[in-house]
Amino acid sequence: MLQQIDPSEKVITEVSKLFKALRINKLLHASNVRKACGVSVYQIFEFIFLIAFYGKKMNNILSSKRGQDMPGKDIYYRFLNNPRYSWRKFLLQLSLKVTDAFDHLTSDKRVRVFILDDSILSRPRTKKAELLARVFDHTGQRFVKGFTMLTLGWSDGYSFVPVDFAMLSSAKAQNRLNDVTDTVDKRTNGSKRRAEAIIEKPKNVIRLIDNALITGITADYVLMDSWFTTEPMIKAILEKGLHSIGMVKQLKQRYNFNGQAMSLADLRATLPARNRSEIIGSRFVKTKQGIPVKIVFIQNRNNKREWLSILSTDVALEDAEIVRIYGIRWSIEVFFKSAKSLLKLGSEFQGRSYDMLIAHTTIVFTRYILLEWERRHNQDSRSYGELFYLLCDEIQDIDYETAIRQLMYFFTILLDNLSKECSQAILCQVMHWIAAQPAYIRDLMPELCCEV
Repeated sequence: MLQQIDPSEKVITEVSKLFKALRINKLLHASNVRKACGVSVYQIFEFIFLIAFYGKKMNNILSSKRGQDMPGKDIYYRFLNNPRYSWRKFLLQLSLKVTDAFDHLTSDKRVRVFILDDSILSRPRTKKAELLARVFDHTGQRFVKGFTMLTLGWSDGYSFVPVDFAMLSSAKAQNRLNDVTDTVDKRTNGSKRRAEAIIEKPKNVIRLIDNALITGITADYVLMDSWFTTEPMIKAILEKGLHSIGMVKQLKQRYNFNGQAMSLADLRATLPARNRSEIIGSRFVKTKQGIPVKIVFIQNRNNKREWLSILSTDVALEDAEIVRIYGIRWSIEVFFKSAKSLLKLGSEFQGRSYDMLIAHTTIVFTRYILLEWERRHNQDSRSYGELFYLLCDEIQDIDYETAIRQLMYFFTILLDNLSKECSQAILCQVMHWIAAQPAYIRDLMPELCCEV
């Protein structure tokens, strides 16, 4: 009789292979994550990494049969609370290794982007967490207790890698509920991260981009939402040698068009009306400080009476290409959702120490990176060797319209292989489904008819 293998044992085996492939032990040592005495930090890191995949809390695992030969929970808490570990260096070096590997799987013509965004880590029941603050949640339009996780990610349109983050408290002292503890050595990495937490968000954005570029991670564009798309931010990013693409809101800013200072609404009014077109048009303008930009106006799918605007500092791009590249920004939203819901970001450990918050967030980011590595190598056939890389075609980016039309084309081919009665019944059902879709989807469908 064959011996049954515990699914958790399979997970441990696969994770061990990934750790060896990416040389996690070497990266930990280079980041000053080293053993002082007793248990190896590699074993501690691996155990904390695996907690989310066990489906249990750490205390439950340690009190079970599996945890009989493991060290006590104090060992793991001391590991997470150590301010001397350089978790930023570890994450940047790991991201560099992974993005370099992904670069070898794609052509040089493919666009690589940095993606900037922030997310709220809410701590409503916490009272004594270090640097706890009242931060503004843009989703709920209210202040909550917690932290703002400013994140910089990298993407090639197929994979997303979280590169770096800053766990922000509040730059305003009146919004900080707790201050920095006095027991932390000012020379440690933990002290530097604490000083970073009370710096204004725009300054931290430039620091994150600098850290990535200095490490060797490269990109063509920086994608951001409307909060970050300001003239000072655009100018600072251009000085780094990067173009930026971001959503812009209708505020008080004015753009120079044909010698006149015009708002976004005024620029939109200069464009001719285009029926049934998602991209309304674009205008070449200059900002107040003379930066040439291209603003693309698109239809709001949720409300046909409204429109949205996307700004690009690369004025040579076509309108459709600007919209397509900006669409890559959605991958960071997927990352936030996955990190919080599946990888236990903000819920696995609820310690008071700021060092624990940084360490655990880094481990959660590492979980996502390794899962992305595994997904890419399982789904992209070119990862199996140089021969596949040479023979396989580049992963193509197809627009929404082309995808719909190709699916319907293959659907009609499949109908030809069925009996007449069966194909007519299926076709009628499909036509009822098409009729219930929005107008912009119905316009993409071929003309079909079913005999009654």
